[in-house]
Amino acid sequence: MVDVKTEILINCPIEMISEYASNPDNAPEWYVNIKSVEWKSPKPLTVGSKVSFKAEFLGRQLAYTYKFVELIHREKLVMKTLEGPFPMKTTYTWQSIDSRTTHMTLRNQGIPSGFSKLFAPFMTVAMKKANKKDLKMIKKILENKVR
Repeated sequence: MVDVKTEILINCPIEMISEYASNPDNAPEWYVNIKSVEWKSPKPLTVGSKVSFKAEFLGRQLAYTYKFVELIHREKLVMKTLEGPFPMKTTYTWQSIDSRTTHMTLRNQGIPSGFSKLFAPFMTVAMKKANKKDLKMIKKILENKVR
């Protein structure tokens, strides 16, 4: 099992962060590995929406579709992949520390199968490193918007 959890404090209101992070169209701006996004369901994002992502991870091109399974305004977003050799669940949570500071958590969980299973320990380390970069990028983008 791969279970990677990263956290960051962002000096922005929770509403701003949850709205930005919950919009799949913003993913290529703040995710290091995501190159493009294609909506498979009508906008706006709701429980049941499907969105395809093209990414590059560990030197490989990846294409996968997430189904959004939980969406609690200003609190939590959960999405799961629909196919592929590495089923993945991604969860964002937000917690307001005060009116200008938000704690954001990014968690990826999955059970690799087949060939991917051999690389699970290495993938965990690589995912944690990438997720830390992603959270630093979203922090930079949003904190620059409030200045």
